Amino acid sequence: MDKEQQPQQNTTAMKRTLLVFNCFLLAVGNCGGPLVMRLYFVHGGKRVWLSSFLETGGWPIIFIPLIISYINRRRVAALNPSVSTDSAKMIFMKPRLFLATAVIGILTGFDDYLYAYGVARLPVSTSALIIACQLAFTAGFAFLLVKQKFTSYSINAVVLLTMGGAVLALHTSGDRPAGESNRDYIAGFLMTVAAAIMYGFVLPLVELTYRKARQQITYTLVLEFQLIMSLFATIVCTIGMLINNDFQVIPREAEEFGLGKFRYYLVLVLSAIIWQAFFLGAIGVIFSSSSLFSGIVIAVLLPVTEILAVIIFNEKFQAEKAVSLALNLWGFVSYFYGEIKHNKKKKLELQKYEETRPTQISNV
Repeated sequence: MDKEQQPQQNTTAMKRTLLVFNCFLLAVGNCGGPLVMRLYFVHGGKRVWLSSFLETGGWPIIFIPLIISYINRRRVAALNPSVSTDSAKMIFMKPRLFLATAVIGILTGFDDYLYAYGVARLPVSTSALIIACQLAFTAGFAFLLVKQKFTSYSINAVVLLTMGGAVLALHTSGDRPAGESNRDYIAGFLMTVAAAIMYGFVLPLVELTYRKARQQITYTLVLEFQLIMSLFATIVCTIGMLINNDFQVIPREAEEFGLGKFRYYLVLVLSAIIWQAFFLGAIGVIFSSSSLFSGIVIAVLLPVTEILAVIIFNEKFQAEKAVSLALNLWGFVSYFYGEIKHNKKKKLELQKYEETRPTQISNV
């Protein structure tokens, strides 16, 4: 093995490990977040701004891996004088990247509200299928912002996933929760679609920010990105809570919560932690792969969320949802089959290049 290939292979292996890790975080957040949020509303919770606040309000958790990373860098720098002192800095994010991250955080804050509003009025199984449409918007914005290249398989996957979400619009009131007006249900439906569009824009915007950062993007910097983004999103939601007087209502709502006061606060804490896993997983997958793949992973987890919602909340599973789920599964298979073929083709091309390179060098 060539010495020059070793660092490249190590970097590739590290990126794959980070990709798997972030896919796991995304799976936990994408499946658990909507369920815990819906649990809050099902048992008497009514504060939409509070729920949106919890989607990013767990941002102080990110200080834990950041502090561990900083201590480790300082230790390595102390043991090895040849290591650059820059690697032991406490903060890597430069002002340009900070401003871009703050803007993304503000957009995320409004997206949090749109999504929480939808979950408050729709069954989880329905809102999850609507969010599957997000992939179409992610693909479109990825093409516009980061010049994402598409294969026939990825285009087919996006079309199928979009159709899967659109099927739900055929009978939007068929699974309306008891006691909810048709107007509120439709409002929830439209808010969820708006949330899908906005987050479909945010994911490629994160990838574009990585590319235009003018500094090396490391996973430590990704953690800083997550912290700042969540902080500004939380500020937006905090302002909404203050205007809506949510902070004053929380103690009374805890007393009246269907599962009891202790479980009320437990649901809030769990929601904040699980949603942090979702957002860190999403931007971590973009770091290790692309915004389109992040959108694909979110959509891939749809069947799990669907099944859990039907089991936990006894939600209806009508024909429209079955058709939508089948189209989504078909789209998933199409995408991954295309990725496997594309990777095999790239591997063969690399092998041919490696086989011809010694001949080219000897001829020189």
